[in-house]
Amino acid sequence: MSVDSRPLRIIQWATGAVGSEMITTILDHRPDLELVGARVYSDVKNGVDVGTLVNRAPIGVTATTDVAEILALDADLVLYAPSFTDLDDVCALLESGKNVATPSFLFHPRRIPEADRDKLLTACEKGDSTIHGSGLNPGNLSGVLPLALSGMSRTIDRLTLQERADWTLWESTEITFDGMWFGRPVDEVTPTANAYLGFLTKLFVEQTWFLSDTLNADIDDVAVSLETVPATTNLHVFEHVVRKGTTAGQRWKFVGHRGGEPLIEFETLWTVGGEYPQHWPKPLDGWTLTIEGDPSMRTHFFPLASFTREASIEEHVRAGLVTVAMQVVNAIPAVCAAPAGFATMADLPLIRSYTGFGNGV
Repeated sequence: MSVDSRPLRIIQWATGAVGSEMITTILDHRPDLELVGARVYSDVKNGVDVGTLVNRAPIGVTATTDVAEILALDADLVLYAPSFTDLDDVCALLESGKNVATPSFLFHPRRIPEADRDKLLTACEKGDSTIHGSGLNPGNLSGVLPLALSGMSRTIDRLTLQERADWTLWESTEITFDGMWFGRPVDEVTPTANAYLGFLTKLFVEQTWFLSDTLNADIDDVAVSLETVPATTNLHVFEHVVRKGTTAGQRWKFVGHRGGEPLIEFETLWTVGGEYPQHWPKPLDGWTLTIEGDPSMRTHFFPLASFTREASIEEHVRAGLVTVAMQVVNAIPAVCAAPAGFATMADLPLIRSYTGFGNGV
């Protein structure tokens, strides 16, 4: 969908932790973007000015729980950031002529179920619209960063990404507990135990295939494994209690093989309450990407509020949310300029900061 030089009209879909960072960025830093609507899920937020929702002055745009109101709005793009994805909602947005950028799903459309892919493509064709998915991991760190580093490689033999993260301070406890099932019996938590865990599994499998298809790995399969470990004592996480013996750690592995040899591996070492098993590997907190090849290289990513000033734990947690939001927000102009259909992390041009140092913006 092409647009002129006016500010791009943006709808925010979901105003949780990541969605709020998207809104704040638009209001404070993006004169090229105009927020024209917001979809919320709670009655408490319904009818509230969007500026008020993020502790800013009112902007004259009220949030709504009514999807029909959102579909009726004139907008160039929807920032789709709910915890749980609804394909019918996404297709309705695309059919209405609105581009969609999301950190929630669709990192490699080629490898999603054919029926879902056809449904999304039909919606894009009907609305002359484009959809782009990117996040952190899966997303930028497991998609864009490996592709960027591959530009300095002659050949690649193996690629691994390790994530070590403690979810204790993640405020979206509906993900941590209702989705990830921390605090549940260890034998109940499997890659397909509930809809969210099954969806998460599919995303990482999809991301493994994304690198294989983009970097010519030609893998045969993606093996998935999950080890759960119990809490050694009762742990308090916001309003929840992870009781001793229930799930306090999850070690996931997604490994793409060719001829029985592992070529691409994503490993996540996720915990709550500071628990960490002695037998697990001990990478630095954050994300460590290693490429074995010619040449071999390694990079470590860890977002903080600052490396030079004192900052609160809350600020550091928020820094992680900002990284998720910005890769998608900064892609808005490129998504709007892209041809109708799917625009993947491999299709779009380099996504960089719009504001940068702020001089002249």
